[in-house]
Amino acid sequence: MLRGLIKGDNVFVPTVALRVAVRNDIDVAALLVTEEGRVRGDADIVFHGAPAHPSGAVRLSAGEDGTAWLDADLAGVEEAVTRVLVVASAEEGALRDARGLSVEVFGPDGTTVVGYEVTDAGGETAMVLAELYRRAGGWKFRAVGQGYVDGLVGLAVHHGVEVAEEAPVEDSPAEETPEETPEDALPEPAESLPEPRAPRAPEALPGAAKDAAPPAQLPAQVAPVPAAALAPVALPVPDWPYDHLFEPHTLEGSGNDVLAVEGLPPGPVLVDLALRTERHTAVWTLTPANKEEDLLVNSTKKDWRGRLLAVVPLDGRLRLKLKAEGPWHARVLPLAAARRLTEDALECWGPEVLLHTGEATDVSFHYRGDSNFIVDSYVLTGHKDPAKLPKSRFPYINEIGRRREALPVPSDTVLVHVQRADGPWRARLKQPSAAVAWLRRVRD
Repeated sequence: MLRGLIKGDNVFVPTVALRVAVRNDIDVAALLVTEEGRVRGDADIVFHGAPAHPSGAVRLSAGEDGTAWLDADLAGVEEAVTRVLVVASAEEGALRDARGLSVEVFGPDGTTVVGYEVTDAGGETAMVLAELYRRAGGWKFRAVGQGYVDGLVGLAVHHGVEVAEEAPVEDSPAEETPEETPEDALPEPAESLPEPRAPRAPEALPGAAKDAAPPAQLPAQVAPVPAAALAPVALPVPDWPYDHLFEPHTLEGSGNDVLAVEGLPPGPVLVDLALRTERHTAVWTLTPANKEEDLLVNSTKKDWRGRLLAVVPLDGRLRLKLKAEGPWHARVLPLAAARRLTEDALECWGPEVLLHTGEATDVSFHYRGDSNFIVDSYVLTGHKDPAKLPKSRFPYINEIGRRREALPVPSDTVLVHVQRADGPWRARLKQPSAAVAWLRRVRD
């Protein structure tokens, strides 16, 4: 039976490897602090971007039902650490909006040791939910429930986390939440693509042309994402094998159809696709014999949209079979229009193609859909055949439901391909500093 505590209560727990479950669908971190109540450095922050403490005593993982799991091996916690704080923060709104916010501690045999249900959260956006702390040669659990009206920054600074100069600490009243771009909002179209030019020219590649407005029957909220306007790709890109540029090809229609474009350079291209529908959507590549080949989309989501990766055959004819109901809008774009990965969050919906050209790091993903989330990558460095994609690189991500995952990428030019994603997600390169990464969204 769950032994529930109220705010301020504490109880001894066994000095063993415990599992702490934090519910429901909330950002969770652990701070390992000294007797002064402060972390010793970035390594003492355990969060989704740095999910394991160097000592191995505290680890963070995500469950499929929105539960965050902290594994705390109390016998392995360093002597200098006197408390392990369980911290929660809200990405959107306030903690009072988090349904069923609770902490439950399990023993090694899976039985419940103690629990705490947070019932008095208010306008705070960050809170120390609970703590495991040393007492009389053992360990105790305390139901803390201490919120911070100045948000995650205030909580972090209070516990010794140094905030970078570019991230000044500012009061952030709980009643005010950062204004966020709606998932379906779209940026304005950019200027047109330049004429094809010699490779490795220094100019930037602007976004796609200012197309005419989508057909009246296609709502703006499901219009395709405007090409490279979202993140212009500056050339030269190291070891970039796909130098052929071309003007975007726009296609519009309604219902089942074949999307056909001729005169394209052989090799990989991007296909923006958006449609208004209440039913099933499927897209296949077609062989020269008109046979269905690769299944690119298989979705039952309403008003589907995404950016697909397709390969134009040597004859320069791209042909895709679309099975759907309702009006649709598509654009074929050069691969160089792929969105560039940076340390700033990219807000996306559906399949997408991203480009990494920096140092070796991890790409952190937060997927908020309820179906498959599949990501693979292609190393372009050293690739010599512009008519083909290189072999995909492992490891890759293949999960179902809401997830926080990371994909390692080398210090090469890499395409990161989100194959399946029926829902919203965000991606960003992992920050060099764990503390800066943990506080990043507060500065955004």
